[in-house]
Amino acid sequence: MIRRPPRSTPKPSSAASDVYKRQLCGSKVTVDLEISKNTVNSFSHIVKACALGQASSSVMAKNIIGTDIYELLDLKTKMKDMLKDDGLPPSGKWSDLEVLQPVKGYKGRHSSVLLTFDAVEDCINQYLLKSEKSNGEIS
Repeated sequence: MIRRPPRSTPKPSSAASDVYKRQLCGSKVTVDLEISKNTVNSFSHIVKACALGQASSSVMAKNIIGTDIYELLDLKTKMKDMLKDDGLPPSGKWSDLEVLQPVKGYKGRHSSVLLTFDAVEDCINQYLLKSEKSNGEIS
């Protein structure tokens, strides 16, 4: 069972932060990540979204700590493939996302499911950009 994601306060010292909003439906998610050595150490989010956005955000919150950033980028690709093509749902610790597979038939709702993935991806890109600027090493 997927529960409504808990509210949490963004951390001002986060390595990366992003606010992602869908103009069409008004859904909004604020994500704060702390990443070290390509692994997510801390996650905070505020979700103001429909049930689909809440469901995907809840699964993200449950599983993101300790996850490699490249696994998260791959996860977003798998979710897009599941919704837009005939891709299989994610497996392993992300298998709860399978409940969102029926959304495939509702193209207008894909962005609601992907909201939290888009915000996490933006945070990861911020981290990678910062890392490139500091002597080309990822800390």
